[in-house]
Amino acid sequence: MSFSQLLSPFTIRQTTFRNRIFSTGNMTRMTKNGLPTEQMIAYHEARAKGGAGLIILEAARVHDSALSDSPAVDASTDRCIPSYASISKAIHSYGCRVFGQISHSGRANDRRRGGLRDVPYSASATPDERFHNMPRSMSEVMISDIVSSYATAAKRMATAGLDGVEIPASHGLLPAQFLNPRVNIRSDKYGGSLINRLRFLIDIIHAVRNEVGETLALGVRISLDEMEHHGLDTEETVKICTQLDSLAELDYLNITAGSMAGLGGSVHVVPPMMIEHGYTAPLAARIKKLINKPIFVAGRINQPQIAEQILSSGHADMCGMTRALISDPDMPYKVMNDQLEDIRACIGCNQACIGHYHLGTSISCIQFPTTGRELALSILPTLSTRKRVAVIGGGPAGLKASITAAQRGHDVTLLEANSRLGGQVNLAQLLPGRGEFGGLITNLEREAKNAGVSIHLNSKIDKQWLEDNTPDTVIAATGATPYQPDIPGAEDAHVIDSWDLLRKKEKPGVNVLIADWRSDWIGLGVAEYLARNGSSVTLAVNGMHAGQEVQSYTRDQWIGTLHKLGVKILPYMRLYGVDAQSVYLQHTLSNEPVICEDIHTLVLALGHQSNTGLEVILNDLQLEYYLAGDNLSPRSAEEAVYEGMMAGMRA
Repeated sequence: MSFSQLLSPFTIRQTTFRNRIFSTGNMTRMTKNGLPTEQMIAYHEARAKGGAGLIILEAARVHDSALSDSPAVDASTDRCIPSYASISKAIHSYGCRVFGQISHSGRANDRRRGGLRDVPYSASATPDERFHNMPRSMSEVMISDIVSSYATAAKRMATAGLDGVEIPASHGLLPAQFLNPRVNIRSDKYGGSLINRLRFLIDIIHAVRNEVGETLALGVRISLDEMEHHGLDTEETVKICTQLDSLAELDYLNITAGSMAGLGGSVHVVPPMMIEHGYTAPLAARIKKLINKPIFVAGRINQPQIAEQILSSGHADMCGMTRALISDPDMPYKVMNDQLEDIRACIGCNQACIGHYHLGTSISCIQFPTTGRELALSILPTLSTRKRVAVIGGGPAGLKASITAAQRGHDVTLLEANSRLGGQVNLAQLLPGRGEFGGLITNLEREAKNAGVSIHLNSKIDKQWLEDNTPDTVIAATGATPYQPDIPGAEDAHVIDSWDLLRKKEKPGVNVLIADWRSDWIGLGVAEYLARNGSSVTLAVNGMHAGQEVQSYTRDQWIGTLHKLGVKILPYMRLYGVDAQSVYLQHTLSNEPVICEDIHTLVLALGHQSNTGLEVILNDLQLEYYLAGDNLSPRSAEEAVYEGMMAGMRA
């Protein structure tokens, strides 16, 4: 496939991008005292080195009323200029361009300082459904002050050497709150008619251009459909965009979807894998037909083929591929060098990118732990002695361990007991909307073969094999199996494990109850699987809510789907017992019984237990060994890949 559009240069004002691939402004949690850190510089530098055309830095706060204890860049004072200059220098050294974002979240923010809720401000005192803020309406004096703060923040970025500035009016942020007639109910010059509701954003655009001069690129990011109750819809936003098209000061529009005003709209801030690839492209195409300014677009564009199709169809001029670059910083250069099979494609799991952000730590990638840890993991340890390394287990941990050890120069053999690589990933990808998760193994297997790993399937390793082959080092990544405790009455009931269900070893009855101990993707996925296959499903969760351990955007999309399918969800439930017709539960807080009657099948999702048998043998033989993944403790693919890498680095 030709990538003539994706790899072609593109110019805005006086800034030329070497290709049409850009990284959208994404929060990294790589700041300290409101300033970018060396960690953030290294993160962006890796993507510039990998061939991206443009990097848009994360949203910087422009005014004190937008600041909180959350680790965001503070661009409200000159303190930020040296840090931005360092980022600019690092990115420019690889021929990549860099823009900054100047932002105010308004009511769309869980603003806390010292543990106290701070005062949120917005166009009007209208509440949101996500952060549950009742904001204070901004006075005209405050509006004028904030407009000026946007301009001075942009000036600081210009002084630091950035190539452009973007104003987020997307995702229900403050400018979008002024644009929305159901949020903005003002009766002064900033409310009422469309031109009045546009005034705040237009004032910002004028003020920024006046401060930065004529050379810097200036754009607006906007959600063409906020996909949220009381959010801006496509018809409203089309009218807004046509008005913005007439502004000579503005250079481009960056089209996206979603809103942080509610849980449903927030799903589209970082859309999970069950959302269609490139689904925002039709939104961009609609605007592209109506206005003259260049159009950027982002939203589940995880492969260069998708981006090329969007560009060649004339739907947009630049494609945001943020998570694709998080997963594989070298993706652009792999496209340039016709190495498409070597691209580590993003699988849209959201676990370590936005998931880490929501957990309060710096972003990374479950497939590529080096992301976000560039300063620590970019350079593998020097090899002093070449060893024969045997990696036992071909799931995510074993694959990553073998890749890392082989890349260091060891002679690596990977042995998998089953007929295919993948471990539990092979089950996860069978669930509705989770097929893309299998890409984790596809990507790792390709990397293992490129690294020269010798892979052997159907190879069950025992003490005799280890004595006969005497590897110098063993990495045990033998995974886990379903945890099955004694359940009173199980002998009289139809009880099956989720693994056997997905392998179709047993057929469920009509009325099914899932006992979900971990409150993770297994319970959610099995519930959807059963409901779509005709069962009446009750999901009994030993947690505060279903999907408690799943990244929130993925969880919220999934729970919405289950509600549509009629799945009944019972939180705070502990499995107590079962008989031929009923499942007995116990409320984890009140300890009161909850009896679910007329249940034909009980499906167990009670977690896993580590396979530790190999460890006993290794200790007996006194071989050097390392453990990685679920056989240390059953967790997720992210821990497995990371620990596999660490084991490969230590071997």
